[in-house]
Amino acid sequence: MKLIINNETNEDINIKNHLEKVIREVLNVEKVDQEKCEISLSFVDEEKIRQLNKDFRSIDRVTDVLSFPIEDFFNEDRENILEKPYLMLGDVVICLDVARKQADELGHSFEREIMYLTCHSIFHLLGYDHIEDDDKKIMRSKEKEVMKNLGVFK
Repeated sequence: MKLIINNETNEDINIKNHLEKVIREVLNVEKVDQEKCEISLSFVDEEKIRQLNKDFRSIDRVTDVLSFPIEDFFNEDRENILEKPYLMLGDVVICLDVARKQADELGHSFEREIMYLTCHSIFHLLGYDHIEDDDKKIMRSKEKEVMKNLGVFK
């Protein structure tokens, strides 16, 4: 797996090992060959994520995480995508400021929050969403499975 991490903040974070474990576990649960995947993960501040949210979703507010899939799991046959020799899954953008606030509000560590947001986003890259209640149940169940497997489920 090729994981490209870009930290656009002044905050020194050193959790690459945690991120790799989360991503590998999501790919394992989804039975995706990890070695042929590429994912970009960026950490940004509130101003940057607000601008991205506005530009790409027409929502002018801060959010915790954005996912930008490259492979079209929503409209293409999943098996055909998974048979490709190389999978550029997409980009994940996490706002560290929001992640820290959420961790405080939820009473768990900042690292655990970043792990959850990464897990959540990788499922989005793989075609899952939570717009409809049935889809939300499926996605939350998969997130829970991954977080339990990693020993960080709250």
